[in-house]
Amino acid sequence: MEIIKKIYAFLLDSVQTFLIAAAIFLVIYLFLFRPYEVKGDSMYPNFHDKEYVLTNLIILRFKEPTTGDVVVFKAPPEPEKDYIKRIVGVPGDTVSIKEGLVYVNGSRFDESKYLNPSVKTFPGAYLQEEDTITVPNGQYFVLGDNRSASSDSREWGFVNRSEIKGESLFVYLPLNRMRLVENPLSN
Repeated sequence: MEIIKKIYAFLLDSVQTFLIAAAIFLVIYLFLFRPYEVKGDSMYPNFHDKEYVLTNLIILRFKEPTTGDVVVFKAPPEPEKDYIKRIVGVPGDTVSIKEGLVYVNGSRFDESKYLNPSVKTFPGAYLQEEDTITVPNGQYFVLGDNRSASSDSREWGFVNRSEIKGESLFVYLPLNRMRLVENPLSN
């Protein structure tokens, strides 16, 4: 009889521990941090296909996304999918593409901290060569780092602030490429 009580107490403790751990995980997953898998080469060379990125869900409740941030959002052309891209234009900015270069607010956009200077940015269906667009309030202009392999704002326009899920924080898999994701344009 004593052994049955010990087994019962052990099982009860185990179930309680599991439920507490599951509740903590659920709170973290729903409200604080969420893993996302990079799919494809649109952010190469800074992010690789099949890397896993931990995304901070809460930080954007306290600050607005800024130029250079890498964000995860619902893909405008396919809302059931999530995209990861870099913010190039924030509300009020003007964006244009001229001769393979990006211009923000009339000046050449310096991406040398995260892209090879030889990278060319070609226009798309939404943003044509030498057209100038203004980023509306509550929206953002995003580009993939691998311009030739990215479906981004050049093709389908702006990303609504409400569709941005979070800011990428940390690459955790594969282990040999583990690193913090920092905004190369922040001071």
